Amino acid sequence: MIVIKKYHYVIAVLILVAAVFLAMKSAAGREKNAEPRAAENSVEVVFSSTAPEQEDSNAAETNAKAEEPLVGVWIPYMALDVTEKTEEAFKENFDAKLAAAKSVGANAVFVHVRPFADSLYPSEYESWSHLLTGTQGEDPGYDPMEYMVSAAHEQNMQFHAWINPLRIASTTIPPELDENGFYMQNYVNHPEYFMAYNSGIYYNPASAYIRNRIADGAAEIAEKYDVDGIHFDDYFYPTDDESIDAEQYAAYVKETEEPLTLHEWRTANVNALIAAVYSRVKEANENVQFGISPQGNLENNEMINADVYTWCAQAGYIDYVCPQLYYSFENEALPFETALQNWCTLKRLPSIKLYIGLAVYKAGTDADNGTWLNTTDTLAKQIDCSKEAGADGVVLYAVDHLTGENAKAEMANAVPELERFKEAQQN
Repeated sequence: MIVIKKYHYVIAVLILVAAVFLAMKSAAGREKNAEPRAAENSVEVVFSSTAPEQEDSNAAETNAKAEEPLVGVWIPYMALDVTEKTEEAFKENFDAKLAAAKSVGANAVFVHVRPFADSLYPSEYESWSHLLTGTQGEDPGYDPMEYMVSAAHEQNMQFHAWINPLRIASTTIPPELDENGFYMQNYVNHPEYFMAYNSGIYYNPASAYIRNRIADGAAEIAEKYDVDGIHFDDYFYPTDDESIDAEQYAAYVKETEEPLTLHEWRTANVNALIAAVYSRVKEANENVQFGISPQGNLENNEMINADVYTWCAQAGYIDYVCPQLYYSFENEALPFETALQNWCTLKRLPSIKLYIGLAVYKAGTDADNGTWLNTTDTLAKQIDCSKEAGADGVVLYAVDHLTGENAKAEMANAVPELERFKEAQQN
């Protein structure tokens, strides 16, 4: 865990926290392409990961919807992309994905509704996704989110809106960015809002304006739709390369008496983002859960500034954590049971649920040096291990692999184990 040994700043940080929350409330309702405020002071308000632990006063309310044992399935944006860009084709495809998830006993779906600073719903903050029409920014003429949430609930399944918070574009996706979108309208006058790395474009969480914008975008979903959760994946800073935010960090160092290291500063920026999202989502709808699916390797999370230690140990960050334990039992770098034990022993508030992410996509392949081959019960054993370890649920990646040929034998053994998992938890 990253420990920032500057204890004399703690009181000042706590005072600034209140100011940040007030700023977040005033930021609600900004129009998608409204002219941003003047360039901010380069020294941003950030939360320190050394802030004193808060009381877990909202445990009962926060987890009201999480009592039922959770068996989830991720539905990534690739699974929502259909050749025929019509409303009928989109709905038919989504119904098929729901049916696949339902067939293995899932009671929750985690659906990629904002994969690239775009949206599968009408948004004040981001452009329409290119997945819907082939062109980013083009109105499809219907509300996919409204349909998906309703369809999931009709099947008695939870719907968690999955957001990639920082990614704007990768090398080729989307093919073209919306000329009227936030990035295209602001990258010249406000380059401090963005980072570029390896042909990708990302929001810069060092900017308080951007953090608030992302938080408001998450709250928009919680306000407008009957979702059960807001869900972040494992992508935060895309690299530890010093060049991607060198100007912002240099300005911070220049104006700070005892500056944090670059790594500490970036981690504090991400923590501030997570706290802002949690606050705004709860303000919008206190019953909506906010959770994150970090990488399964704790050391890897530190490298990308994902401070899972703070999120799990302190109130005001998340309602659940779902580490991606995508390892076989024989994985040389990190065996599944070791990774599971690491997460189960991680300090975690009683109110914060622990779900275990499992790699259906690896079943029957040569992944992890071939240790998924010649086995038909790896997933079943991992579900059982998760149950015995006291996990609150499991989530399967991903929907298109549930019925694939490679995973057929594994899923045949996994489905009964999923039912036993739910029964054991209920009892």
